[in-house]
Amino acid sequence: MKKSIFGMLLTLESLFLAFVLAVAVYYHYTLGETDWKAFAWTTAITFLTGTSLTAYGHTKYGRTQKQLTRGGSFIIVGMTWVVFSAFGMLPFIFYEGLDVDFASAYFETMSGFSTMGATIIPDIEAMPHGILLWRSLMQWMGGLGIVVFSFALLPVRDMKNSTMFIAEMSGLTINRLQPKIGATSRRLLLIYLVLTLVCILFFWVGPMNLFDALCFSLSTIATGGYGTHTANIGYFHSAYVEYVCALFMLASSVNFGLYYYLSIFRGRDSLKNEEVRAFALTVVGFVALFCLLFRFTQFDGSVAIPHTGEDIFRTSLFHVATIISSSGFQAQAYDYVGWGTAFWMPTVVMMIIGGCTVSTAGGIKMMRVLIYLKYTLREFRTHLHPNAIIGIKFNGRVIADRHIRRVMSFLVIYVLLLIVSCVLMTMFMGFDLTEAFGAAVSSLGNTGPALGSLGPSGNFVAVPAAGKLLLSFLMLVGRLEIFTVLFLFMPKAWKI
Repeated sequence: MKKSIFGMLLTLESLFLAFVLAVAVYYHYTLGETDWKAFAWTTAITFLTGTSLTAYGHTKYGRTQKQLTRGGSFIIVGMTWVVFSAFGMLPFIFYEGLDVDFASAYFETMSGFSTMGATIIPDIEAMPHGILLWRSLMQWMGGLGIVVFSFALLPVRDMKNSTMFIAEMSGLTINRLQPKIGATSRRLLLIYLVLTLVCILFFWVGPMNLFDALCFSLSTIATGGYGTHTANIGYFHSAYVEYVCALFMLASSVNFGLYYYLSIFRGRDSLKNEEVRAFALTVVGFVALFCLLFRFTQFDGSVAIPHTGEDIFRTSLFHVATIISSSGFQAQAYDYVGWGTAFWMPTVVMMIIGGCTVSTAGGIKMMRVLIYLKYTLREFRTHLHPNAIIGIKFNGRVIADRHIRRVMSFLVIYVLLLIVSCVLMTMFMGFDLTEAFGAAVSSLGNTGPALGSLGPSGNFVAVPAAGKLLLSFLMLVGRLEIFTVLFLFMPKAWKI
């Protein structure tokens, strides 16, 4: 593999760390916070490692004349996320006010980069501004994709590799917004930046200060879930904040190509997209379902619930937005486990479905759900008409059989991973079956809150080290959508 690629990626990470270091230094002189030392060490280590690998990759010893293969591209993408998290966890280890072991620090970092949003920090308010900003910034980088950032910002020919781009971005295939991968990456980054800046503005004009607006916007557009307060969005006790957050979570769950076509006045093309229409209908359907559940369910009074009609609608909208987008934010009323089985069962379904392809949302994606449903319908029709040749269309085009097979194999591997993870967590890590299932679904969907003690009213502090490492692996698998990570366990892929 090309060491220079890893070197440039680590150098890029060090630039983001340097930005956080500057913020931490500012708050050191204004508030006396001491986390700047952790970021100074991390920035120096990451930058020196990155520049050293880059320099070595351009020497006669590190240079290779071999063309980067498809398998090699997938391996580089998978290893990039592992390495980024290894260096990104250093501030949590170096900061003296946060006593964490390797497994906890890596879990927190992978949860950030994968945009899962689960945390091992019980008291968020006790953390200094640098740590809080780094948590949100990790999610913002991971939401769009580490490699996509590099394609957009690093003018290096070796990295303009369409296979690496497809290995990281969601979807069966990527329709380029521009003829070249670099131009497509820059277009996606521009859309991402505009959404983030608009979200910051909307949060800032409400009850949030500028720092809170920045951190929550970075996490919201990335559909991550990290915040600056333990009570999360509910801290502000603001209906305005909940509506704004729900709006931008849903906006970030839509295929980013929609915004590109809107920007060139071809919005009708996007509105014809089957996935976008299905996603919108799914959101409306789940919001209506939860409104009805809140209206007719009897509660025992020990859990916060909405009461007025507007409260019920807002809570239902926010809950659907935060789960189906895989954000995991918490509003004023958020404990779907405490609300009862009728609430957490459809919540798990939303975790599994997720958002659209080429978005920051997690889950198996709406496109795969539609293709699976159409495939099932075709099988029924084939039984009635055995000699008929029936194609599966999506957006007016017949889908190639290889894409259908990939969807089917994706779903089979997804189910197998759930089963194996549940077995491991129940037999060897002390989870009960409900907790194990919820944690596995949440990790694969990059959602955040799970079930039982790992639900929205709890956290992942008490999870054993082995469980944190397993869940970190599932987060990575979910973020890179299974196949890219599985290449890391194929010896033949490493050889080529």
